Amino acid sequence: MTDEAQLLKQLKSKSEIDKGFKALITLYKEPLYWHIRNIVKSHDDADDVLQNTFIKVYKNIHNFKGDSKLYSWLYRIATNESITFINKNAKRLQISNEETQRLAINNLVDDTYFDGDAIQLKLQQAIATLPPKQQLVFNMKYFQDLKYKDMADILETSEGALKASYHIAIKKIESYLTKN
Repeated sequence: MTDEAQLLKQLKSKSEIDKGFKALITLYKEPLYWHIRNIVKSHDDADDVLQNTFIKVYKNIHNFKGDSKLYSWLYRIATNESITFINKNAKRLQISNEETQRLAINNLVDDTYFDGDAIQLKLQQAIATLPPKQQLVFNMKYFQDLKYKDMADILETSEGALKASYHIAIKKIESYLTKN
């Protein structure tokens, strides 16, 4: 596998962009899918958002300046595409983002790609009660085990704010699970 510098060189080269993009997809398809899936919940929606993410990356790779790690940039795009998807869905259905999340959680029960048990479903319901930013922070830390430094790059915020947000999210989830 190529290192990030080599991959970027390929992606910015007119003659090697397709080869570089194939390598990029191979490397990041699965982690980005799960990052997106944790946000939008549905397998089909996650596939759509992942495809939109890679299209946006392909169209904008020439704008990547290298101020952050490539994967931080990819995760930022995936996060923004996921949030845009949720917002568009909420607007289309004329409901709040929170209600959209609740619908997505309720649909997990019927999702053939969701292999979680009752406890996993309860956890997803608890996460859905969090504000969007706390949901993101919790999912990135709990499910993807990302370091606070990497999360700070992706979400463009301080590590301290993320630690506080994660701690508050944990308390809210514990409270929800205790009550329910």
